[in-house]
Amino acid sequence: MFQKVLALRSRGRGTLDITAEVARVVAASGVRAGLCNVFLQHTSASLILCENADPDVRVDLEMLLRRLAPDGDPAYVHDTEGPDDMAAHARSVLTSNSLGIPVSDGRLMLGTWQGLYLYEHRTAAHERSVVVTVVGAAG
Repeated sequence: MFQKVLALRSRGRGTLDITAEVARVVAASGVRAGLCNVFLQHTSASLILCENADPDVRVDLEMLLRRLAPDGDPAYVHDTEGPDDMAAHARSVLTSNSLGIPVSDGRLMLGTWQGLYLYEHRTAAHERSVVVTVVGAAG
């Protein structure tokens, strides 16, 4: 088993491509065949496996989440950190905080059009910690 924590800085609401960083951890692990688990240690951001060719897909996802979990909804009880607080938690629950990706030949087995993204749901930039754990058979 090999594990590394990635310290990432979001730019505020939106997606950050973390595919290359996770792939580097997999390569450094020495695991040739196994599983890579990517876990986000936060409740107001998430991880998504998404199309990486057309950024309009992520624009449309943001539009959908804006409809499902609008900022400042007066029905929210939890608003401790501002109008985007509860919306960010709801978005996180609707997406995911953990992804599992198979590893083969020492590489992530992503499809041609797949990328791994940190999805920041708060409007301001934040420091985020992503735990990457690689398990399997070494070389």
